[in-house]
Amino acid sequence: LADGSNEVNNYATLNYTTANAPLVVGLSGNPTLTDVNRWQPLVLDFTVDANGEVVPGNTPGFLSPEWGQVTPFALTPDDLTIFERDGVDYWVYHDPGAPPQLELGTGAGGSRDYIWNFALVAVWSSHLDPDNETMIDISPASRGNTPVSEFPTTAEEYVEFYDLLNGGITGSQGHAINPFTGEVYEPQLVRMGDYGRVLAEFWADGPRSETPPGHWFTIFNEVSDHEALVKRFGGTGDVMSDLAWDVHGYFLLGASFHDVAISVWGIKSWYDYIRPVSAIRSLASRGQSSDPNLPSYSPDGIMLIDGHIEVVQEGDELAGANNENVGKIKLNAWRGPAYVADAETDHAGVGWILADDWWPYQQPSFVTPPFAGYVSGHSTFSRAASEILTMFTGSEYFPGGIGEFSFTHDEYLAFENGPSTDITLQWATYRDASDETSLSRIWGGIHPPIDDIPGRLIGIDVANDVFAKASAIFEGVVTGTEDAAVPGAGFAVEVYPNPVGISRSFHLAIDQAQVHRELEVEVYNALGQQVYRDAIASPNQTVSLDERRVSPGVYLVRVTDGTTAVTRKLIVL
Repeated sequence: LADGSNEVNNYATLNYTTANAPLVVGLSGNPTLTDVNRWQPLVLDFTVDANGEVVPGNTPGFLSPEWGQVTPFALTPDDLTIFERDGVDYWVYHDPGAPPQLELGTGAGGSRDYIWNFALVAVWSSHLDPDNETMIDISPASRGNTPVSEFPTTAEEYVEFYDLLNGGITGSQGHAINPFTGEVYEPQLVRMGDYGRVLAEFWADGPRSETPPGHWFTIFNEVSDHEALVKRFGGTGDVMSDLAWDVHGYFLLGASFHDVAISVWGIKSWYDYIRPVSAIRSLASRGQSSDPNLPSYSPDGIMLIDGHIEVVQEGDELAGANNENVGKIKLNAWRGPAYVADAETDHAGVGWILADDWWPYQQPSFVTPPFAGYVSGHSTFSRAASEILTMFTGSEYFPGGIGEFSFTHDEYLAFENGPSTDITLQWATYRDASDETSLSRIWGGIHPPIDDIPGRLIGIDVANDVFAKASAIFEGVVTGTEDAAVPGAGFAVEVYPNPVGISRSFHLAIDQAQVHRELEVEVYNALGQQVYRDAIASPNQTVSLDERRVSPGVYLVRVTDGTTAVTRKLIVL
């Protein structure tokens, strides 16, 4: 009730408002988008009334846009930046900076970066065709082992890092041998269309329909039950009991997911970035930005890529009976749910469609998560989890050097038939699994590359801080939430009013008769995080707390002269 989540009002949104009218995804195009850089809600079910007007039936709002103000576990004020828009504060931990913006009419560098990011999502949609017999090796011999030092940081590096035409990344080194067995990893050749589709669906909610972070608890359970695992904290020391192992592991994962959620949703709500389904349709409606000498040119249009993104010509099967679609943009992409009459027997396949009709590889009742894209929660949750499991188990590798989940021919995919053959996802390390999670959201049409890498890096930072603080708790180290008053201190302190109301201002009455040096007052929240600090100028000091940093709860007011200290409890309502 006092952690800033607004539980008392069932977590209702207080101040956030959307910048764009909803997109009716069941209709062509995106005529309602006005701010091309901001998030747009989706109408998932609709009817058309007698006047030809669209009547929305289900338009989910932005889920938890103010979660950045929830009390964290290991995040600190040093990690926090508070932004303001339209009189509303947005709390952002681990600010990654703004994603590329489409600067209408300019063709500027930011616009080119924006266009490339969303064009890549459209191209990767063409990989989701099981009828394409292109075979790839998805074993650890060929995938994974990408060092953080190779993560891109500039627009040029992003273009080099992600393989635009073939999917995946260019810097995947794979693993020469399994360090547990000393043998090479056996190749697993599968169809690209099966891999992309299984990947998109598996990492969407996990093997048993968990939430994305919950998926990593399932992976932890599998790791914990593995016969090759020795349960030593950090890989050293005494063997832990099963119960102690589970408690420590769940605490570490839960704390990291808690702080990831606060960081990611603070970033999502402040930058409020557009999703691919909105951006791709909007870009294509403006034309193509590749060649001013070709039809339908606009500096704000999508880029052309032969065989993937082209302009409809006369005589094209998509031209329409009266050539009404000539000059529009077409995509060679997954064709969408309209091509699946029976999910038990049909798959949509890949083919040329109007960009106005592009869909992510998702269920028609879901389409895209109801919140902004930047940064990717999947990337951040998963990277934090992989770092926690690496530190907790003492090894970056899955037990035995390989982690696996298997899927049966024609029995796994939910909204179309597949996979066309049995397939097993395999990873040598926890980080390999995390990196695959990130790529799955691009194949799924949920995120462009720019949403990915900042999330991975934030996940690493969060995991390191959580592990350090949790380890101190496990070892019984005082973490700062206790700073007891010193008996016999040379001064007395009274805090009033207490509890203090919404004004967040209270008074200190201090008997300074025996004080011979300047005093300092500090206020800490229940996690030991300092929310106020100042020198005391007079025996009767008024303290005004910053309402942006203080929510209802219990606080400690500490007054010190540098030698002794007095601490009083303060309740904020």
